[in-house]
Amino acid sequence: MLKEFLQQSTSINGRARNRAVTQTVELGNLIPPTVSYESSGRTLLIGPSDIVQRVYHQLSGVMSSVTLLSTDGEPSDVEGMYYTDSVEISGFLGQFNVWVEHQAQSHNLAQIAIQASHFDIVVDLCLTSCMDQQVAVPGYYPVGRGTPKLAEALEEIPTLVGTFDKPKYFRLDTDLCAHSSRGVTGCERCVDACPAGALSSQGSPQTGFKIDINPYLCQGIGTCATSCPTEAIHYALPDPHSTQKFIERTLSNYLNAQGKSPVVFFCSQQDEEQTVKALSKLDDNFIPIELEEVSSVGIDTWFAALANGAHQVLISVDSNMPSTALKVLNQELCMAHALLEQLNINSRRISLVYRDSDFSVTGFDEPLCVPIGELEGNKRERLFQALEAISERHIPLNKQFLLHENAPFGNIECASDDCTSCMSCVAVCPTGAIHSDGQSPKIEFIEQDCVQCGLCVKACPEQVLSRQPRFNWDHQQRRSTVILHQEPAAHCLRCHKPFAPQSMITKLQDKLRGHSHFSNSAALDRIAMCEDCRVIDMFESLAHDPLKQLNI
Repeated sequence: MLKEFLQQSTSINGRARNRAVTQTVELGNLIPPTVSYESSGRTLLIGPSDIVQRVYHQLSGVMSSVTLLSTDGEPSDVEGMYYTDSVEISGFLGQFNVWVEHQAQSHNLAQIAIQASHFDIVVDLCLTSCMDQQVAVPGYYPVGRGTPKLAEALEEIPTLVGTFDKPKYFRLDTDLCAHSSRGVTGCERCVDACPAGALSSQGSPQTGFKIDINPYLCQGIGTCATSCPTEAIHYALPDPHSTQKFIERTLSNYLNAQGKSPVVFFCSQQDEEQTVKALSKLDDNFIPIELEEVSSVGIDTWFAALANGAHQVLISVDSNMPSTALKVLNQELCMAHALLEQLNINSRRISLVYRDSDFSVTGFDEPLCVPIGELEGNKRERLFQALEAISERHIPLNKQFLLHENAPFGNIECASDDCTSCMSCVAVCPTGAIHSDGQSPKIEFIEQDCVQCGLCVKACPEQVLSRQPRFNWDHQQRRSTVILHQEPAAHCLRCHKPFAPQSMITKLQDKLRGHSHFSNSAALDRIAMCEDCRVIDMFESLAHDPLKQLNI
């Protein structure tokens, strides 16, 4: 439908747009690894007795197993109605666990009603859904809250018998993840951004924590990837770098075909009809970029488009988008607008529009910079490249400016006088932004690599570190190594090599002086030796006086 529409335009921009769309190699959504659902069609209807009874009469003729559960206790004409004071539901298509409470006792309803461990399908007719995910899991129909409509659910339910495969939409690289290190937790942006409840933090301080993606619950919305500052979690196919290259090449093909004033129009693959309807009201310089989910790309992709000739970027959403997904997009948009305003650029260069309503668009005659070509590196590196290219032509109002609390860019400040150089911050930093050269008691920091995960702040036993979310336009300063804390090194009394901060050794000696195990100067001196010399000194003394072995 969309391609046929694009072919109809005869203007210069319309022909250039059609050529760009048809000549750019499409994003290949190859078949990724999948998970399988097994369903026998055992269906549960839950809600007020009267409504459950009416829906039962519509469904009983097409489904062989339908169980009824009343939440209001009203009597019913249907034989076999079950009643509950409260209900708890978890799972997904083919694996719904339903626990009901009646007269202060909890029961597995499937075992009682159908002599099975679970239900396959749940139709929830309650006004307040029993499962609170904004995006319903496969097999769960919260029609009581209005989405989906009952007629849509009744049409689809009979088809849910058999085996069904679903892609694993995302990949997780735990080496890049900033969620946890050494039992300390930090970034949880992806967990907070998931409207399907598919992501969670698993583990304990003893075993360590990690992000877990439940592929049966994941619906591929993409907000986790947009929120992730390190690209640890990303769309599997197409990967984010391929998506960005596709956009860059589409823009290049449009400009090479003499197209003018390109506007990138991000839209959903799932609703071509609405996309065509919107484009029919817009000028021919609006180039549609179809995505599996528009919330799967964020600020890095938007600015890459502006740095490659796009005069404007529009993100097309609809009013039924989950609130969490919309919140993530608005957070990205807020950050994009803050950056544009610092460059004295109209913030409408990047805008959200609702495709199911009328919207107006402000046109812009000039690009922000000369197209810089395909960007390389991870998402942060690509974003910095785009921003640096734009800021060469548009001078920032402030060298640094503060961002909102959850922003993945910023500085780390250290109250250096109270720092003990224990290196806990260095040990937990997932990106190497905080590091040490390993040769001296010195803690160094590179702002460009900091994702503001907070691990270093939580790990610091002296609590001398603090985060400062901000953006630094001075790319040389942002990339340079600065010293957060430095102090003299203690040199081993025997071999004279530096091995620890002098303040730490002095503090240990002061605390242990007077202790029975350190009553002689030799024991205290060993604290001021490196690990090798300490052992050598101990055994040398034992060789001269074997009776000292009794004191070990």
